[in-house]
Amino acid sequence: MSVASLRLLKYGTGMPFYRLERLQENLGVPLPSSTQWDLLEAARKNLEPVYDELFRQGAQGEVIHNDDTKVRILELMGKRRERLHDPPERTGLFTTGLISRLGNRTIALFFSGSRHAGENLEKLLALREAERAPPIQMCDGLDHNKPTGKETILSNCMSHGRRRFLEVLESFPEEVRHLIDELAKIYKVDAIARERRLDDEERLALHQEKSAPVMSDLKLWLEALFEEKKVEPNSTLGAAVTYMLKRWEPLTLFLRKPGAPLDNNICERGLKKAILNRKNSLFFKTRHGAQVGDLFLSLIHTAELCGANAFDYLNTLSRNAKLVAKTPADWLPWNYRETLEASVEATK
Repeated sequence: MSVASLRLLKYGTGMPFYRLERLQENLGVPLPSSTQWDLLEAARKNLEPVYDELFRQGAQGEVIHNDDTKVRILELMGKRRERLHDPPERTGLFTTGLISRLGNRTIALFFSGSRHAGENLEKLLALREAERAPPIQMCDGLDHNKPTGKETILSNCMSHGRRRFLEVLESFPEEVRHLIDELAKIYKVDAIARERRLDDEERLALHQEKSAPVMSDLKLWLEALFEEKKVEPNSTLGAAVTYMLKRWEPLTLFLRKPGAPLDNNICERGLKKAILNRKNSLFFKTRHGAQVGDLFLSLIHTAELCGANAFDYLNTLSRNAKLVAKTPADWLPWNYRETLEASVEATK
């Protein structure tokens, strides 16, 4: 088994080391889990310059999605945590997914530890070039997704608002179906924009023409539910309505700002890879192990988002480690093939 295959199986598909060890035994080529880790740890050093470059470029994104999921890191749990003198007030452990769109490039970054999504976004934005305008930040309505001390243009996820209504479908079928049907019109307009390959300004104009009247009528309908006392504010449906109305401005940013997305689905799909690892491998032993996983997962998922072959990409980086270390910006998923071809031509 090549090291690139090992990286993809472990971090790309969530295959735990002990299962890979058993597989290798059956194939007649023993590969203990400890050896697997040693191979991945050695490979990590060659890939760090590329990861750092992705981090730097991700900080420049025009649109940045962020969200959290749970993670288990044994070193930061229970009595082990006390020995590290970690702040006792922060008990949660998270894997944050950050998806940054920079022009036609999409960069995926993952961070596991005690920091939540807002703090990790703040760390990312510390590398943002001063002359750049604040990015559009797409997230759900939780306060801990927002960075402190860094300006962003907040956009909230339409899918989260829609999901709250779906949770009460059985109790309030008429109201929920009306909202779902109205939001479907918005998503249809967005699909048309993608089919026509409209740029951000053209997409905005289309939404302002087609979606703005729908959203205006929907807001009036939501407000009327309370004003006409058709819905009790403390009911489950009332909570869903309040969620939408309270966040109406960030939910409708796509009607005012070019490039503003409708939802945070791309980030949630990325976090499913981290969730797959958690479900199969259960935990990381140390913070360092979690950081190694974040690095490989970031490289693999960025390659996938850019349409590159992740196996070929990781193999190419390993085979050209010295060149990668010198100019990591030339060895990113969207340009590494051109760089490789140029280097081959130069040696002829």
